[in-house]
Amino acid sequence: MKIRVTRAFDPVANQRSRAGPLLYRDTQLNADVVKVLPAEYFCTERDLALMTVLGSCVAACLRDPVIRLGGMNHFMLPDGEVTDGVPARYGSHAMELLINELIKHGARRERIEAKVFGGGNVLKSFTSQPVGTRNSEFVVDYLRKENIQVVSKDLGGIHPRKVCFFPVTGRALVKRLPHAHEDAVAAEEIAYKDRLKQTQVAGSVELF
Repeated sequence: MKIRVTRAFDPVANQRSRAGPLLYRDTQLNADVVKVLPAEYFCTERDLALMTVLGSCVAACLRDPVIRLGGMNHFMLPDGEVTDGVPARYGSHAMELLINELIKHGARRERIEAKVFGGGNVLKSFTSQPVGTRNSEFVVDYLRKENIQVVSKDLGGIHPRKVCFFPVTGRALVKRLPHAHEDAVAAEEIAYKDRLKQTQVAGSVELF
């Protein structure tokens, strides 16, 4: 089966080659896995797993169960003006991009269902308008307005998460990472913020 894929690359978040997706074999899952990084999205009809690790970010896993086509995005912030050519960084654009890609490859909007994950407030010191909470509220509100059914969700809290989504079957696996992993995920998001400071980012949202 031919893989159908659209992937958005953020040059700030992703320094590896743009030649293709990061595809590897996971022996524990007994599946081929594509890793979806921040500000990326991936759509496919191939029988594989889409995997990402989330701190304050949110991943929306969308699927048309009739044609067994699905995808995942990974966005950093609820919304913002695209000034750097990376629209998938923002939830308002990342959702539209993924939905349009599904429709482009045969999905029907009225059949699309969603599973959403992430939005953890993983930094204890960040309490004023936490981005994780805002990301969680955004994705639920967006899907409600778009009349897309949320069939399952795991949002909020303080833990980072590892998420695996199987577009063909719709199966989703979520692992809340222990506090031993919390510092590593938070450090990755802080490092992302530091790299963003070197590029123009619109809006008044504080990144972390």
